Amino acid sequence: MSFRFRGSPNASSGMGVAEHCKGTFLELQRKKAHRYVIFKIDEKKNEVVVERTGSPAESYQDLTSALPDNDCRYAVYDFDFVTSENCQKSKIFFIAWLVFPIPKICAQFNSLNRSPASSRIRAKMLYATSKSRIIHELDGVHYEIQATDFTEMDLEVLRERVY
Repeated sequence: MSFRFRGSPNASSGMGVAEHCKGTFLELQRKKAHRYVIFKIDEKKNEVVVERTGSPAESYQDLTSALPDNDCRYAVYDFDFVTSENCQKSKIFFIAWLVFPIPKICAQFNSLNRSPASSRIRAKMLYATSKSRIIHELDGVHYEIQATDFTEMDLEVLRERVY
């Protein structure tokens, strides 16, 4: 006898990834059409969808400013740099912008670092369980960062990873 679950995905199974996410990522990776892509989980569609893209002229600061103050997100960023041999290179970073509950004593500092500590617990679980699936679907990510506040995804953190 076998049983099959016919409901919507729950927090332990993660979410699907919309085809548009893969296409937008390929535009960033191959055509350099975007500097970054921000993804969010659409619970009504039970999948990860593209929320916003950044033009090639936008900066890393534009990406960090576009992340919400009170919710989790995924992002990919095309980081351009020059090697010690003076070669122009590019690496793609996957950023998981999520946190887990913090003690109430730390809540006063939350407004200072803009971390999404006040995100709904269910949302945090969905983002945490869906992370490996979206990374698998976005073939070509070089580095992964899980950030709970902006100090963990500072531009210097990216530079340290590539050098």
